This record gives sequence, structure tokens and C-alpha cells, in this order.
Amino acid sequence: MMFIDTHTHLYVPEFDSDRNDAVKRAIESGVSHFVLPAIDSSYTKAMHDLCDQFPDRMSLMIGLHPTHVGEDYEKELSHVETQLKTGHYVAVGEIGIDLYWDTTTLALQQKAFHLQIQWALEHDLPIVIHCRDAFKEVFQVLEEYKIESLRGVFHCFTGTEDDAHRALGHNMLLGIGGVVTFKNGKIDRFLSKIPLEKIILETDAPYLSPVPYRGKRNESAYLPLVAQKVCELYGVSMDSLARQTTTNAQNLFRLI
Repeated sequence: MMFIDTHTHLYVPEFDSDRNDAVKRAIESGVSHFVLPAIDSSYTKAMHDLCDQFPDRMSLMIGLHPTHVGEDYEKELSHVETQLKTGHYVAVGEIGIDLYWDTTTLALQQKAFHLQIQWALEHDLPIVIHCRDAFKEVFQVLEEYKIESLRGVFHCFTGTEDDAHRALGHNMLLGIGGVVTFKNGKIDRFLSKIPLEKIILETDAPYLSPVPYRGKRNESAYLPLVAQKVCELYGVSMDSLARQTTTNAQNLFRLI
């Protein structure tokens, strides 16, 4: 049984005291590979350091997180563009629109989202979408690329059933994490209607810990708790789910 944590921020300060142990615990729990999403340029070195330490275990994304789109966004985007040219990355992410924390930067977030989608297409990479309180706005952007070969995933999907099917229509997978275990998470009500071939598993560590660790620091070792809930919803075995979601992740990020 082998899982891939398709979205984990193992490089952030929350893991400074036990990062190696956290990786070890995850491996022991059945997580064999980790995909690290970017936030902004201040984290790039830490991401590469972790990848250098575990070269067969880590894959990297590059991108500008929407909550970090500010006055210096052009400088940050230049960093993303330069990094993409190195060929070291498996995706452009996490990118998108977040209107939960700040609505005043919407225009800048939209511009950054568009540019990074265009770069993903140029480099034939998937995008990893951060969407919070912004499904309408994200879909408005995606509509402009519907005829192109854009692919990717809605990270930490929290939308409605209609949003889910609309995402699939844009060649996006759904990233399923700890929210599926929440009583008020809502996605558990319809997730089994989505083909297993269209979902991948993630933790978003150190955020969004699954039950029974909700409210505490999340880590990749908790991915099997997410998987167990998904198994219950679909009525499949852990081995079957691990095989399918691992294949989905390998295909999306071209990890094979």
C-alpha cells in the first residue's frame, strides 16, 4: 500500500523542530512520496533543501500563492518565471484566488493567476489551484482556457457538487484532504458521485488536520485517516484506493 501526499508544506517553520521525524512517520504510515506546493520566493531555498535531503521522496511546485499577491507581486512572479526555466518542477502551484482574507487584491490575484496559467501551458505543467470563497472568480478565469490543454487540481476542494462537476469539465482533479472528515465539511455528502479516477489525496500539512486531530498541527502521516474516510464513502478497500489515487497523482504530475 503506497500513498502520495500531493500537497504538503513540510518545509515551513512549523516543522523545524521535527521535520525529519515527520517525514519518517509519514513513510511508516504508507506515504511514499510528497509533493511540495510553493508559497512565495522566501520559501524556495527551504523547499529545495528538503528535496535535496530526500531526493527520491520529494517533488516540487513553483508558484505565487494568492494570499501572497501584494505590491511586490511582479517581482515574485519574475521569480516564478525564472524558476520554471530550470525544469525542476512538476506543477505550477499553488496559485488561484482567495477572497477570504482580502478582497482588495482581487484584480492583482486575477492577473497573477492568468500569467501563471499561461506559464503552465508553455511548460506543459499542471496547475494546483487554491480557491477560497472564490469559485465564481476562479471559474471565470478557467473559462478562458477551456479550449487549451490545461490540466490540474483544485487543491483542498471545498465546493458544491455542481462545482465539482464543473471542475472536472475543466480537466481538473479534486484534491481531497482533512475537510472530508469534518462533520460540517459537506463534501462527504456527494464525493462518491465523483469517479475515483478524478481525485487525489492530500494533507495540506501543517493545516487542516483530519479528525481526530482537528485543530492541531497536521502532518503527512495523517493521510491514511483521510484515505479511510474516502474508503468508507466509496465502499472500497484501502489497497484499492491507494492504487487508484497514487496512479492519478503519478499521471497528473508525471512522477513515473
